[in-house]
Amino acid sequence: MMAMFRSFVSTSTRQQPSSGPAEGIESQLSCPICLEVFHRPVSINSCAHTFCGECLQPCLQVTSPLCPLCRVPFDPKKVERSSSMEKRLASYKAPCRGCNKKVALVKMRSHVASCSKVQQQTANCPEFVPVVPTSQPIPSNIPNRSTFVCPFCGARNLDQQQLVKHCMDNHRNDPNKVVCPVCSAMPWGDPSYKSSNFLQHLLHRHKFSYDTFVDYSIDEEAALQAALALSLAGN
Repeated sequence: MMAMFRSFVSTSTRQQPSSGPAEGIESQLSCPICLEVFHRPVSINSCAHTFCGECLQPCLQVTSPLCPLCRVPFDPKKVERSSSMEKRLASYKAPCRGCNKKVALVKMRSHVASCSKVQQQTANCPEFVPVVPTSQPIPSNIPNRSTFVCPFCGARNLDQQQLVKHCMDNHRNDPNKVVCPVCSAMPWGDPSYKSSNFLQHLLHRHKFSYDTFVDYSIDEEAALQAALALSLAGN
């Protein structure tokens, strides 16, 4: 399947002129994890699947990592920068989803991070409220994964949306590399890993709350079985 995808992208690249975007090329050159245009793409040598370097980072922290796409084991030392994907990204332009300005795909992430229209859209997003509130008590012996501390100034008790807004309003031009408090609170998080562009990381990696979709008390197999059961019940 991935070979067909790569063949399709390659064919589109040959058929389209480098001065303009191919139709849907932005979605074709997107990371399968974050679903955004590749940023600092890296490829796994054993299966040739490509991801954003930052998106693949959590997989590199475990003892026996599996490819997020095909679930094949891989050697974390054999993950390399994808220069071929970077060349493709530099060959096309696409409109920014905020200001509609055409930007080279290789620069799309940095543009979106600084685009005032995108920031306004993010700030105006309604706060998530569960459709059915849970009556289950919150255990007292688990890490706090609901509110976070600003890694720049130490402001406390910020949920994910508040953290994004706080950092955009107060630390937009802060050049410091900091540890993402959301990622470090997760079971797979690395409390020592610092994001080179924390604001961009927030905008692209934390568009929803993990607590909404993840049950931390069950393993991967149990989560899969639960998802299948819900799917069958819905049909």
